Amino acid sequence: MTTTLAERNQHRGARPGDELRTGSGRERVFNRVCIGVLVAFSLLWLVPLLWALDTSLKPEGETTKVPVSWLIDNPTVAAYSKVLGAGNILQWYANSFIISILVAALSVVTASMAAFALSRIRFRGSNVVFWIILAGIMIPGQALIVPLFREFAAVGMIDTYWAVILPQIAAPVAVFVFKQFFDGIPRELEEAALVDGASRFHIFSRIFLPLSRPAISAVSIFTFVWSWNNFLWPLLVLTSTPLMTLPVGLATVSSAYGIQYASIMASAILGALPLLVVFLLFQRRIVEGIAGTGLKG
Repeated sequence: MTTTLAERNQHRGARPGDELRTGSGRERVFNRVCIGVLVAFSLLWLVPLLWALDTSLKPEGETTKVPVSWLIDNPTVAAYSKVLGAGNILQWYANSFIISILVAALSVVTASMAAFALSRIRFRGSNVVFWIILAGIMIPGQALIVPLFREFAAVGMIDTYWAVILPQIAAPVAVFVFKQFFDGIPRELEEAALVDGASRFHIFSRIFLPLSRPAISAVSIFTFVWSWNNFLWPLLVLTSTPLMTLPVGLATVSSAYGIQYASIMASAILGALPLLVVFLLFQRRIVEGIAGTGLKG
């Protein structure tokens, strides 16, 4: 005759609720460990940012003072004034916003359409096409710089916005995220729409896109951030100062500072400030996008 866990605990002198309290104690310990790990990783990210802000508010003479100190004897914004006055930073901000927004919007459109074709339209070689797209994730962007540069130079698009935008639209990761999300949508919705006479375009635009808002949010935000931070490719194809993006423009200004650490840190803070604002405004969308685009096996 078998006995339950509670009966065995009673035979051993344990109370009926001991196993529940033991489980709760383990859960509390696990939660505290997770919180500790989260705090540790938060500090790893936050301390360099605070150090950059602290250094940017110091006079240049204090940035090389030994021993190093967090305290600022004479706080000043002279480094920010110097960076803002050294280049056309407002124009660079506008260029970065225009390019990043266009890249995010066009990436969502093209990636969602490609993912819809791979997920819902049956055609020969669809699996091969999908694996080729996945292979594109493993190819580093630096390996494509030379052929891309020769291609855009041949068509006369060097030193234009489109030379920066077009290569960034092809985002294999975005296609993968959308396809995984579309695969989770019940086929009954599509079949019912087909019975009612809806076309593939109407199914895509009126059913799949409204349901894929978490995926759209995730792809848009991360594509915007990636495009904003892109440095090497815009540096190569943009030669006119008024067309430069913010990272490229600030790099050209900072290169003249030498070892003036306050000015360098001020330019870094100015470059990262819009991304911090985007995160603070859309942090809920970021969390929902990550949670809503979970990968399915």
